[in-house]
Amino acid sequence: MDFLSNPNVLFYIGAYLIGGIPFGYILAKIFAKVDIKQKGSKSIGATNVLRVVKEKDPKLAKKLAIATVVFDALKGAVLVLLAKLLGFPPAVWWMVGIMVVLGHCYSPFLKFEGGKGVATGMGVLLVLLPIETLIGIAVWAIVAKTTKISSLASLSGLAAVVIASFIIHPELPYVRSHAPLLLLAFIIFYKHLPNIKRLITGQEHKVANGV
Repeated sequence: MDFLSNPNVLFYIGAYLIGGIPFGYILAKIFAKVDIKQKGSKSIGATNVLRVVKEKDPKLAKKLAIATVVFDALKGAVLVLLAKLLGFPPAVWWMVGIMVVLGHCYSPFLKFEGGKGVATGMGVLLVLLPIETLIGIAVWAIVAKTTKISSLASLSGLAAVVIASFIIHPELPYVRSHAPLLLLAFIIFYKHLPNIKRLITGQEHKVANGV
């Protein structure tokens, strides 16, 4: 009982549950009347929203994909900011960020399935490592523009954030270790394993080509 009354633990549970809110799934269901869990890559992220909804309405697909990115990123950013504003120590900020990404990737509302965690992770890292994250976003944009392969762009941006963090901060501020960032990166990397296999075999689809 003491464990469940611990403010840190309650915050972690709340972060996981809020992280699990599948905005992409909800938006596509309400506005496009499609179930993105049954089509395309079956992911709840913006890329699958764009691919699936585009079959019905290309203009709506772009709007819903953008909205999905924004809401998914806000999940991460708002919760970490709230942890900071409430006076929790930096280690808790990182743990909250990890839990909200886990919630997105393994949503309790979708039988523990979910998205890849890119947008939510971006929201978390924009608060915790803003310079490194902006570098990652720039790399993502360049790779996305040149290759039109969402997974390659996401993984490249993630790698850029991690590399930049080691260069800019030999030790991460406050926590003095890169372990929380590496754990967060591992979760996102792990969720991309099927994409990585397709990239290696040359079978990964471009966003413009659908699934």
